[in-house]
Amino acid sequence: QVQLVESGGGLVQAGGSLRLSCAASGRTFGMYGLGWFRQAPGKEREFVAAISWSGDTYYADSMKGRFTISRDNAKNKNTVYLQMNSLKAEDTAVYVCAARDRPYSSVYTYDYAYWGQGIQVTVSS
Repeated sequence: QVQLVESGGGLVQAGGSLRLSCAASGRTFGMYGLGWFRQAPGKEREFVAAISWSGDTYYADSMKGRFTISRDNAKNKNTVYLQMNSLKAEDTAVYVCAARDRPYSSVYTYDYAYWGQGIQVTVSS
């Protein structure tokens, strides 16, 4: 069983930055593919970014150049990060981290077995 806990959300002005963190339990964290998704009110959950066990990264087109996903597989860390720069009002959403029991990442929600509770990010214009 894997538990994921997000932190770092909040309110920021347009053009600002936030860094989200997602701390994970589990001895084999280094072998999980990890992802960030988001869900705005009235919209479906959408893919944001993903990272494989080896550090290969993937981004949704609208996030490329603005968001950076990274991971720290050290035993006392087990954390995946999402650095968000040049934030826009349309980035406002609940951001959720996810892990899959495969080493490779995915852009599809159904490939992920474990999900965090989510954290609110609000960008004011």
